[in-house]
Amino acid sequence: MKLIVQIPCFNEEHSLPRTVADIPRRIEGVDEVEILVIDDGSSDRTSEVARAAGVDHVVRHTRNRGLARAFRTGLDACLRLGADIIVNTDADNQYAGHEIPNLVRPILEGRADIVVGDRQTRKLEHFSPLKKRLQALGSFVVRRLSDVDVPDAVSGFRAISRRAAMRMNIVSGFSYTIEMLIQAGRERFAIESVPIETNKTMRASRLFKSVPQFIARSVSTMIRAYAMYYPLRVFFFIGLGLSVVGLLPILRFLYFYAVGDGGGHLQSLILGGVLLVIGFVTFLIGLVADLIGFNRQLLEITLEHLRRIELGEERFGEDVSAKPRRQDRRMAAGGDP
Repeated sequence: MKLIVQIPCFNEEHSLPRTVADIPRRIEGVDEVEILVIDDGSSDRTSEVARAAGVDHVVRHTRNRGLARAFRTGLDACLRLGADIIVNTDADNQYAGHEIPNLVRPILEGRADIVVGDRQTRKLEHFSPLKKRLQALGSFVVRRLSDVDVPDAVSGFRAISRRAAMRMNIVSGFSYTIEMLIQAGRERFAIESVPIETNKTMRASRLFKSVPQFIARSVSTMIRAYAMYYPLRVFFFIGLGLSVVGLLPILRFLYFYAVGDGGGHLQSLILGGVLLVIGFVTFLIGLVADLIGFNRQLLEITLEHLRRIELGEERFGEDVSAKPRRQDRRMAAGGDP
């Protein structure tokens, strides 16, 4: 059983050594613990500091591509390196490394595919009252959209099983946290949340410049992700709303027509008819988007099989993900890895 802790980084030469030192190298139920740093185009010495701190693997983007893409790069690298469990943590040491054994326990015990660390933000002294309210509201909205009971939806401290990582396809350019939960809810993954301790961060977040910007980008990510995974539901309700609004002026026209005064209210009939047509077209767009969504699911299944074939876990249509990987079998036989 191999566990890889991935750390997306952007100009983290000062905080990274402390984060790496806090990660336990021995965990009960895990044979190997390795650390992977994803240097997202840093302009400082992040990669050199990572190697000096003793990390096992460093992957580097030639330019900054954003947290979500760094996370996706890390997942792909961890899968290629043979990780059975992937833990994602932040480079600013916000998440206490000694909580990793608690974070991965539900996966080790076979109860969960994904585990999210709950920072219990209502108890954090360095969170302002406004930030606590916004975090609670955002997590509530994500829970409703994803049908996943996670109290801290934007927590980046997560453990992911190999099976779940194989099927993850993050396309957001901002942050992976929200899209990942919506996708996991659609895929019916078993998801748990565990309370964790956190360390006080020594700097402001680099993911956003201001709270309004964070809210705007988070809302747009929620809408985009939900529309991508549940298009028929989104367009149906939009079309239904337009149709209901369109019925009101039509009913108004019919009322006046019934009392003999319909001639002066033709504009209500025209407006209502236009809104009804737009609502119907919106519903048709939803049907087309839903069909495209089914095609995307087929592509995701194909991508998963390609990943398994590339990693030597599937051949001739046989799923051998539960069997020892070829490298493990060679090592067990005494050969070179």
